[in-house]
Amino acid sequence: MAARLRDHYLTNVVPALTKEFGYTNVMAVPKIEKVSINIGLGEATGNAKLMDGALNELGAIAGQKPVVTKAKKSIAAFKLREGMAIGTMVTLRGDRMYEFLDRLLNVALPRVRDFRGVSSKSFDGRGNYTLGLKDQLIFPEIDYSKIEKTKGMNISIVTTAASDAEGVALLKGMGMPFRQQ
Repeated sequence: MAARLRDHYLTNVVPALTKEFGYTNVMAVPKIEKVSINIGLGEATGNAKLMDGALNELGAIAGQKPVVTKAKKSIAAFKLREGMAIGTMVTLRGDRMYEFLDRLLNVALPRVRDFRGVSSKSFDGRGNYTLGLKDQLIFPEIDYSKIEKTKGMNISIVTTAASDAEGVALLKGMGMPFRQQ
């Protein structure tokens, strides 16, 4: 089964971007390369059980096994030693990436309370977008009764766009609900 969002990208977004920016080659049209989801758990230094919950939840959300991220150096003030598990992350590409983006845009983001759209100021200057979520419960895969602590996450969408304007146009075409400034 082909991803619905990939078909939308190929049939609607590519021609619109080609017309808007005047690309002569179809390979020059920006596309989404990967989506990286990260949950940072600084408090996992004191409570190791939090890490298991975060791994299971991120695996359910992404549909792929997450990797445990470890501390690179020791910081005594944070009671942190080198090599301690302090977070989880997963990188999605291909069909899984499009499937996740489809669920994020059409199911999860509309479930955010008082949602008026995402900020268009979160671009990095090279067309990549980062979105911070305060709560993992907006995803329907998460069971509320099994949650011991709400965890936020960062979702980074890496594109091949050369500028923020191209990145905005690409994500807008994909259905990203940007806030009206």
